[in-house]
Amino acid sequence: MNHKELLEKMLLIRAFDEKVNELYAEGKVHGTAHFYVGQEAVAVGVISALREGDVITSTHRGHGHAIAFGLDIDRMAAELLGKASGYCHGKGGSMHIADVKAGMLGANGIVGGSMGIACGAGWAFRRRGEEKVAVCFFGDGAVQEGIFNEALNLAAIWDLPVVFVCENNQYAMSKSVKTAFDTDTLSGRASGYGMPGVTVDGMSLLEVHEVASEAAELARRGGGPTLIEAITYRYLGHSKSDANLYRTREEIQQWRKRDPIAHFASELEKRGELQKDEWRELEHAARERIEEAFEKASEQPEPEPESALEDVYA
Repeated sequence: MNHKELLEKMLLIRAFDEKVNELYAEGKVHGTAHFYVGQEAVAVGVISALREGDVITSTHRGHGHAIAFGLDIDRMAAELLGKASGYCHGKGGSMHIADVKAGMLGANGIVGGSMGIACGAGWAFRRRGEEKVAVCFFGDGAVQEGIFNEALNLAAIWDLPVVFVCENNQYAMSKSVKTAFDTDTLSGRASGYGMPGVTVDGMSLLEVHEVASEAAELARRGGGPTLIEAITYRYLGHSKSDANLYRTREEIQQWRKRDPIAHFASELEKRGELQKDEWRELEHAARERIEEAFEKASEQPEPEPESALEDVYA
């Protein structure tokens, strides 16, 4: 995938979540949603380092991971609108988009809940002798969960091909990372498990891609797991009902000055890979594509009442 296509991926993610935020405000989407706006360089940077056959596990803030991984935007839109043509037939909503056959092993409403799943995938690859990698996304808040210790230790002692990606967006709901940890980096915890730990600028797609590529190749050749901490920021609230009372507008504006999309577009202009302000045309096209997806989804049928108990494990 060339650089222009990576920029287009980021623009699609931004447009998708801004549209979902708009629809929630209008009361057209039910349940809850957690927006990825501001973090686009992490998902696209990491996933662009993967090969066909690799898998990912996601979080409650999973739209960006799904789009970066190549999931169908029409089916994602349908799922959020509760339509039968959605990924979970309209029954899962925002936090449960998955396509196991494609290798997207699911968004997850449980904080840190997908860490064990990623280790399971890595164990399967190792048992089969396959040179494949599992990427596990999670936030800084999940580092405080018990499964973080269990999963990283297990991955380390079994040399599992798992890349753990902590998206440090500065807040676990309203809890600032500055008051939640007394360490300079979260990646430093990797040393306690005997694996490499790297902190990277999560607002720089190229830096994220480089670090993720190294971690993926290490895992692929049997070198075991890596913990990557991507320093990023979510512009919107923790969820659609977050009033943002724990941070200032000035702080948000300071981070917006480092916007990953605008900075990557500027870099491509300097390289001559984009014409001046050409990315604005790509941005417009992304917004049109998302509008089209939700318009199409709004016309899809809702699931039949008698299908309520289908696809439920017993």
